[in-house]
Amino acid sequence: MRIGVFGGTFDPPHIAHLILAEEAGYQLNLERILWVLTPTSPLKPDRKITPWQQRLEMLQAAIAENPRFEISRIDIDRSPPYFSYITLKILERNYPLDDFVFLIGGDSLTDFPRWEKPEQIITKCKEIGVMHRPGEAFDLSGLENLYPGLQKKIRWIEAPLLQISGSLIRQKILAREPIRYYLPEKVFHLILEQRPYDVEK
Repeated sequence: MRIGVFGGTFDPPHIAHLILAEEAGYQLNLERILWVLTPTSPLKPDRKITPWQQRLEMLQAAIAENPRFEISRIDIDRSPPYFSYITLKILERNYPLDDFVFLIGGDSLTDFPRWEKPEQIITKCKEIGVMHRPGEAFDLSGLENLYPGLQKKIRWIEAPLLQISGSLIRQKILAREPIRYYLPEKVFHLILEQRPYDVEK
């Protein structure tokens, strides 16, 4: 199978996450998409984060109605550090006959040199799916010089420009601004019930 690997803290999961995953599945012919919830972000080690159990509950609610989407506990059930190349190494062992397509946003591609062992991510993936927003331009020559073979692995995912992020949603909650249509309905109601973002982290 062709399996998409979509990792993140998902704090909270929002509609831009769902759009990226759905468009990736359609445009890159993915049979399954694994949502890999990471307990902490290696690139943001100092940011306080909602407990993974609450984020897992929100993520389960967000993707429940899509049979192609599946949560992977691969990072939750292992010890840190939660580097993507280690996650892919374990997936490679667990799914030896399948091809992996690593899914990231364009900002993550720009940050690639800050990742741990990005060259291993390139070798362990069949392709790297990158969300490409309208009007967004990337100069890959510098990255290709650093990581030969990266350019051949990249597949662009065309998606609408949505300036939605977890940090924006958290800020809006603290400011008592509306968030309802930034989130899947079930996630919105979980946030209303559990109020995980009412106190600044």
